[in-house]
Amino acid sequence: ERSVELNVFRAQWMSELKPNSASNGGNRGLSSRAADLKRKQELAREEKAKELFLKAVEEEENGAVYEAIKYYRRAMQIVPDIEFKINYSRSPDPDGGNENDMDGEIEDLLAYFHQQLTLQDNSLKICVPEVDMAQMHISALPPEVLMYIFRWVVSRDLDLRALEQLSLVCRGFYICARDPEIWRSACLRAWGRSCTKLVPFNSWREMFLERPRVRFDGVYISKTAYIRQGEESLDGFYRAWHQVEYYRYLRFFPDGQVMMLTTPEDPLVTVPRLRSRNTRVESIMCGHYRLSQDTDNQTKVFVVVSKRKEERISRFCRRNPAAPETEHSFHVGLQLSSGGRQSFNKLNWIHHSCHITYRSTGETVVTAFDLDQMYASFYFARVKSYTAFSERPL
Repeated sequence: ERSVELNVFRAQWMSELKPNSASNGGNRGLSSRAADLKRKQELAREEKAKELFLKAVEEEENGAVYEAIKYYRRAMQIVPDIEFKINYSRSPDPDGGNENDMDGEIEDLLAYFHQQLTLQDNSLKICVPEVDMAQMHISALPPEVLMYIFRWVVSRDLDLRALEQLSLVCRGFYICARDPEIWRSACLRAWGRSCTKLVPFNSWREMFLERPRVRFDGVYISKTAYIRQGEESLDGFYRAWHQVEYYRYLRFFPDGQVMMLTTPEDPLVTVPRLRSRNTRVESIMCGHYRLSQDTDNQTKVFVVVSKRKEERISRFCRRNPAAPETEHSFHVGLQLSSGGRQSFNKLNWIHHSCHITYRSTGETVVTAFDLDQMYASFYFARVKSYTAFSERPL
């Protein structure tokens, strides 16, 4: 490893030993040679730093983090910004034994994997065991059974994130995870009859990833905080001020149902209780939602929720045995947008109203609320436990 450094030192030492009693032309020649020597020294240091940096990358990929840190430190001591001078489009393998078509990026990875599997085995198995096994390998299953397993992975909750992780297992699983029927079923479940055509998307997968939609693998949370003036003290010398904080939660389901909850409890306590739509959380409101894309190319979410029927009746019967005479429902309008690295993770308020319907006359009274600073935007938070179990296949 020290051969390059030794050659650089030897060249610099020889240049310093040359006499300085030369003509002006000789001085110019010496200065040009010194500049060339300096460039060669910089290139030599950069090559050495690249070699150490790529060695560090290799050690890190092999799990030797401590060794990788030592190589990273040595490389950055030689060239501090060596990380930005390395071309990562090529493999750092020094043997150069890769095929020509693997030197650059493969544009259509799916077609390439299809070709490789065809050339590898005429039986067109999805995958092959890496080592000999006494038990039956998953490659022995028919493709139809494998695709059914993949639909269980996605589940009715549309856990396409798990499908993408499954595609990293091998080339065969990558091909199965790109099956158009799976992504078409996911699109139909997410948007219903409004996604019968692919235009302007090139595939069902592209539609699911890029078309605006609400997310199901977590919950949208809105936090509101304000300061409220309290009662004046008995002696009249001071008046207390209180800081009030509360949260609004929105949990969407692929079948069009939605749950909404307003509570002062922290998300660490509330979020796990919203996993199932059959939750027994007090004061929760349930209903339905729909997506709407207007001419301004903005996707809006319209939600209608009300308290559960059994909760309304049980509370009213404690005071009056007769049936309730009014029904309350809340209508919410939200605008869907993306922020940061996540997609479709923000909901902005555009409407909120209360509808009171009188059973005796059928009349409905609508009360619209003013949207002020008390209506903070909803931000999405992914919850792993919501998709930890699959109850039904896609």
